[in-house]
Amino acid sequence: MKKLSLIALIEASFFAAFAIILDLLPSIKPTPNISISVAMLPIFILAFRWGFRVSMISGFMWGILQIVMGDAWIVTPVQTFIEYVLAFAFIGFAGLFYNFIQKDLRYGKKKTALTWIVAAIFIGSLARYFWHFCAGILFFGSYAPEGMSPFLFSFAVNGATALGSWVLCSIVVVLVIATAPQIIIRKNDSLAITHNKAS
Repeated sequence: MKKLSLIALIEASFFAAFAIILDLLPSIKPTPNISISVAMLPIFILAFRWGFRVSMISGFMWGILQIVMGDAWIVTPVQTFIEYVLAFAFIGFAGLFYNFIQKDLRYGKKKTALTWIVAAIFIGSLARYFWHFCAGILFFGSYAPEGMSPFLFSFAVNGATALGSWVLCSIVVVLVIATAPQIIIRKNDSLAITHNKAS
């Protein structure tokens, strides 16, 4: 496994801190239990710049910063691990699409790259909120309205939050990258591309 560069780790730290800052901004709250924001945006940008490992590390850092800064909703150690270690780190799954996105951008296939980006943001959002969904069933079932199962309540709350965050982050990221794709293309990137570039 290739060793991560110092630059990659510095960027992971910077983008985690940026995510914390965005998380402090007012979010969209259609109900008291649903909060939709662009806070995951920096982790997604990093995922498209560096790939899975670096974005997963940055997501992990963001979760730890939430705990350290006292911005975490802590019920038990297990719940904290699920919601602030696993969930935040799993945003990095968006980085699994890194090669597809980079390749299409370098070949000038911007529309295809943006399609991959939207798909990647969906996977990253789904991966994160899957763990919040699990924690909701295990630890927050008592918040469910009378007559509603904890499973259905957690699915509704976290499903709506994941969907809303996916749509919002997708719109912002697509606008940013469509305007300035160089944000996610590193000059010294050694991405292996098997096909010859079209002239």
